[in-house]
Amino acid sequence: MTTPQPPRGEEPDAAGPRRIVQRGLYADELEIGAIYEHRPGRTLTEADNVLFTTMTMNPQALHLDAAWAEGTEFGQRLVNSMLTLATVVGASVAQLTQGTLVANLGFGEITFPHPVHLGDTLCSQTEITGVRPSRSRPGQAVVSLVHTGRNQHGDVVVRAERTTLMHCTPQTPRQEES
Repeated sequence: MTTPQPPRGEEPDAAGPRRIVQRGLYADELEIGAIYEHRPGRTLTEADNVLFTTMTMNPQALHLDAAWAEGTEFGQRLVNSMLTLATVVGASVAQLTQGTLVANLGFGEITFPHPVHLGDTLCSQTEITGVRPSRSRPGQAVVSLVHTGRNQHGDVVVRAERTTLMHCTPQTPRQEES
């Protein structure tokens, strides 16, 4: 005999107060048109940039060679744009998709309108642009989002369209009978 599992994000009452486990939002909890601000921001350091760049086998001198980068139009090394993208998307996880994401389905247009320098602090936000039930996966929905990252001066440094597959709020037997 199996014990019924509590809804995601809750732990069973064990002779004490209800326990709530941090999770993201279910697809049906997302508000189309709402902009979710993700905090805290993240300052990208030289160590972050070198580790990410070498770990992903990207030998671009613009990210790794200070002497060479001084001679470029930027006058200094730049943060790897893939690190910028990963940081902005990653900042949304705790608030939006932790434990509720099934899969990334794809990215649409991604732009990097302003460079990120070592020591810049990124803040990110996500706009929900669409939520529709999955045609092939009951209890799940296709969610469209736009992630935007800004530096400490408010300059947009990345904008990315993303499509995901997310869980909807689990239906308990009591909810299904209503």
